[in-house]
Amino acid sequence: MPTDSLVTTDSAADADVLLHLLTGAWVAQIRRTTATLNIADHLAHGPATAAEVAERVGSDPRTTYRLMRAVASLGADAAGRAAALRRARSMRSLVMIQNEHAHWQAWERLPDAVRTGRNQMRETHGTDLFGYFGRPENAEEAALFARAMGDLSGLVTQGAVAAVDTTGVTTVVDAGGADGDFVLGLMASNPQLRGQVLELPHAVPGARAEASRRGLADRFEAVEGDFIVEVPPADLYLLKVILHDWSDKSCLTILRNCRTAATDGGRLLVVEMVIGELGKPDFATRVDMDMLTATEGLERDLDEYDALFAASGWRRVKTYPVGGGYSVLELVAAE
Repeated sequence: MPTDSLVTTDSAADADVLLHLLTGAWVAQIRRTTATLNIADHLAHGPATAAEVAERVGSDPRTTYRLMRAVASLGADAAGRAAALRRARSMRSLVMIQNEHAHWQAWERLPDAVRTGRNQMRETHGTDLFGYFGRPENAEEAALFARAMGDLSGLVTQGAVAAVDTTGVTTVVDAGGADGDFVLGLMASNPQLRGQVLELPHAVPGARAEASRRGLADRFEAVEGDFIVEVPPADLYLLKVILHDWSDKSCLTILRNCRTAATDGGRLLVVEMVIGELGKPDFATRVDMDMLTATEGLERDLDEYDALFAASGWRRVKTYPVGGGYSVLELVAAE
C-alpha cells in the first residue's frame, strides 16, 4: 500500500476521533433534552414510536424522532442506559444540572479559569456557585441541584455503608452531610450508633425530617454549625464529597478541626474521586475541570490527599472503592 494512503487513513481516523471529542458538548445537551422531556419515562413500559412519545410529551413528532434517533446512535434505548434518565432516583437530575446555566456558562470561560488560576463563577454570575443558587430567581435550578446531589449521594452511600466497619464506634458525625444519607445508613445497619449531621442552618430541618422518616430520630441529632470553624467530638467522622469543594488551605482547616475534636482512637472516612495514573482514561480529571470552572476546589490524586492528611495529623490506612467512581479513604490519627 502506498505511503500516502497510510497517512490518509491514519489522518481520517484521527479526524473521526477528534470530531467525536469536539461534539461532546452536543452529546451532553442531547442527554439533557432527553431528561427534560422525560423520554425515558415514556419508554419505561415498552417500545413506543416517536409520534406516540411526542403526543405524551407534547412535542413536535418529527423533531422528537430526530432526538430519539440521536439518542439511539449513542447506544441508549428503553432497556439500556436511557433508564438512568427516568424521574425516579437516577442520573436524570445530574444530567440536567450539569447542562443548566450555572455550570454551562461557567464552562464557557474555562480558558480564563486556566489563565487566572481561579473559577469563573463571579465573572459569569456575579457570585459564587452557592450564592447563585441562593437567589430567588434561581430557586428551580437550586432545587434541581439539590436533587442531583441527593441522587449521586445515593449511588455512593449504598456502597460505602456496606463497606464501612463501625465495630466499637459509638458516635458518628457527618460533617456537611446534607440530609444525613450516609450517617443514617450506617445507623440503620448498626443499632448501637448515635449519629449527628453538622450543617448550615438551612439544611438542618431536612436532616431532621429524613431521620424521622427512617425511624431513627431517637438516635440522631442535626447540629447547626460550620466545619471550617469547629466540629463536635466523635469516634468517627464522615466527609463525603466535601474536600473536593475546597482549596488545600481550607481542607487543612477542616481536617485539623476533625483531628482536634476526635476522641481517642477516632477515625475519619473521606469519600472522594481519586485521580489515577497520568495519561490513563480517568473521569475524575474531567470532574476536576468542572471544579475549576465553578468552585475553589479540585480533584486530587492519592499523593495529594496523603500530603493533606499528614499535614493535618491523619494517616491513611485503607482505600476501597464504593461505586460511582468514588473511593473511601479511611484515616486514623497519626502518631
